[in-house]
Amino acid sequence: MRKVRDYDAELKALGDKARALKAKKVQQLGELVTSTGADALDPDMLAGVLLAAVGSANAEEKEAWRSRGAAFFQGRGRKAWRRTGCDGEGGKQTGASEEQA
Repeated sequence: MRKVRDYDAELKALGDKARALKAKKVQQLGELVTSTGADALDPDMLAGVLLAAVGSANAEEKEAWRSRGAAFFQGRGRKAWRRTGCDGEGGKQTGASEEQA
């Protein structure tokens, strides 16, 4: 004889797991904002920047953002990202600022 499945318990367990995963994702996004220094931005500005990135159709620009993000994670922090020679506006540093980097 087969064991009867408790579908309610299984659904509750799946719901609990989904909530835990969502909470973890929210926490990781908060940590990302903090580790990049974006927590210093005004919330309206941060939202605007993110909306512009989501709405951008420029593949070249998105690839540049992706590569900067990869460099950030490989360096494990803002200081390492700044050592890559990028300024805060998406370009390369030049002149005296490059010597300090």
